[in-house]
Amino acid sequence: MNDMKGIWSRLLYSGLFCIAAFIGKANTISAPDTSGAKPAIGVADCKQCIVLAEQLYNRAAIADVNTQQIIWEWRPEQSNVKPEHVKWFSNPSDVKPVYNSKYLLVTASGGGVALVRIADKKTVFYAYAGGNTHSAELLPDGNIVSASSTGNYLTLFKVDTTLEPGQVYHRNYTVAFGHNVVWDQQHQVLWTAAMNKLFTFTYNFSCAQPALTLRDSVALPGTEAHDLFPVHGKNDLWLTNTTNVYTINTDTRQLTQANVMQVNIKSVSSGDAAWPVIVIRPKTSWWTDEVLDAKGNTVFRQSGLKIYKARWLINNTFSYPEGHNITQCP
Repeated sequence: MNDMKGIWSRLLYSGLFCIAAFIGKANTISAPDTSGAKPAIGVADCKQCIVLAEQLYNRAAIADVNTQQIIWEWRPEQSNVKPEHVKWFSNPSDVKPVYNSKYLLVTASGGGVALVRIADKKTVFYAYAGGNTHSAELLPDGNIVSASSTGNYLTLFKVDTTLEPGQVYHRNYTVAFGHNVVWDQQHQVLWTAAMNKLFTFTYNFSCAQPALTLRDSVALPGTEAHDLFPVHGKNDLWLTNTTNVYTINTDTRQLTQANVMQVNIKSVSSGDAAWPVIVIRPKTSWWTDEVLDAKGNTVFRQSGLKIYKARWLINNTFSYPEGHNITQCP
């Protein structure tokens, strides 16, 4: 009898051992093979990221160039934007890194303008400009100005996060084919390229009653000026229209044809010296699924996306001071 108990004990032990071994082996076999994959990383650790105005999912997105992955996104319906206002953010038209690249300034053709904190995706401020809004800019005191092409105007908002979007103070200024706005901290002016003219506006720096005043304008070659954005590390601006890409010297206002692809470029962005200049050239209608360099090589691509503009996630020292922190008028 004792011998039988010993035999049964050994059999039971062997069986449990085999089951455990089998389970361990099964777990090992079923685990995905990630040996060749690049792990996803957070935005703070990204060495080379771009921000996208992406219209397939109506979102602002951040893509890691090295892993070719979208690592962050903001969708209005998943944020604190009220359900009745989500339609304002249909077809995102521009996404700009602001406040030391810790926030994004988002605009959409649906008329919405939003300031979004990257860390928790909170919509810190949003309002309605309307008129097919194409871009926006931060002013030194934290107020925001946007450009709308339908209706031909700029909208100046007093940023007050305590008010409902419909209660925000704003006023409009007429410009043809409004597509862009850029603050120039050195010259203390707001630039906008409108159809075939380049305008500068001065700002009154009044938090409570903000206002712009047209200072002057110069003629531009071509027509339908589209993107206006700082050349990284210089006091120059990129300018695109239907047929050309230029750089503008902001001291002399002289235009130079840029050494990038020329026709139908929706956005241009440059970064550190080792980084390529990136452009968006539509494949279908006004969008594309890839970001190109100046020579047409792919920098980022995900099949099926509808990217309208792309910017390097990098501090903009042309428009904002170093160490720029979020500001709101008292």
